[in-house]
Amino acid sequence: MIAFSLKFLIKSFALILALSSPLAGIAANDAYPNKPLKLVIPFPTGGSNDVVGRLIGSQLGERLGQAVIVDNRGGAGGVIGSDYVAKSEPDGYTLLFISSAFTSNPAMYKLPYDQSHAFAAVAMLASGPNVLAVPPGSSFNSVKDLLEKARANPGSLNYASAGVGSFQHLGSALFTSMAKIDIVHVPFKGGGPAMLDVMAGNTQLVLGSLVQTLPQIKSGKLKALGVGGSKRSPTLPDVPTIAEAGVPGYEAVNWWGILAPTGTPKPILDRLYKEFTSIQKSPEIIKRFESEAVDPVQMTQAEFAKYIETETAKWSKVIKEAGITPQ
Repeated sequence: MIAFSLKFLIKSFALILALSSPLAGIAANDAYPNKPLKLVIPFPTGGSNDVVGRLIGSQLGERLGQAVIVDNRGGAGGVIGSDYVAKSEPDGYTLLFISSAFTSNPAMYKLPYDQSHAFAAVAMLASGPNVLAVPPGSSFNSVKDLLEKARANPGSLNYASAGVGSFQHLGSALFTSMAKIDIVHVPFKGGGPAMLDVMAGNTQLVLGSLVQTLPQIKSGKLKALGVGGSKRSPTLPDVPTIAEAGVPGYEAVNWWGILAPTGTPKPILDRLYKEFTSIQKSPEIIKRFESEAVDPVQMTQAEFAKYIETETAKWSKVIKEAGITPQ
């Protein structure tokens, strides 16, 4: 009788501990999620982050059986939206969509959070090169044309960007540095407004993500002179790389991934990683990525975290050498 009671007490105590644990109720896949998720895109609508983020968010919602609400919180190079997620409940219901711009922030701003400790890596999603584009009526028909004009008339050309420290800005700073030319930076509040200004002919060029500019290039509203990848893009096979067109060694690739607040339970992180990996392999996403000039990239969570560290070091160096400071 005593032995039976002792066994009963041990089982009861173990059950109480399991139910009181912060992981209780989330270990099973069907326990999470049980309400809508929020995907924070720390940039305005219309840019490459918004295009890829909404596509991924829609797919995630379908797989999880819950709505994924896209929340565009632009400002300060993505810091405002990132800060919101960093201080959100680490329960897997608030996620941060990041791009390469995320890795420039530590060198650009005094962050209201410790970027190296505030987030947990969830999944790397995809990457895509930038593209040097000009208005359709531009007299520039090649990278060489542009370089000759810029070298003959320093400071006479303007380039648009999504803002100080954005991928467009840093890719352009790298371009001007390697090409040894002087082109004036005109920052906008987001990639969409920057691209529209170039399309209108107010600004002479933009080095924006191919995923964002491709529809405008195909429709004739922008003219592509060169792509920033290590090889030509299958979507623009006749457009040379910037490296082969006049700036040897130039390469600027944007990328996108997902983070969660530090402290998010590992079972949830693993569930999300599994879903994002499945999304990357889905025929629909593969087809959409190909049409958008985006390549899926798979990494483990540890590899993604390390990649962020490497990218942060790379772009911090560009920022320092170019003397870029926030406005």
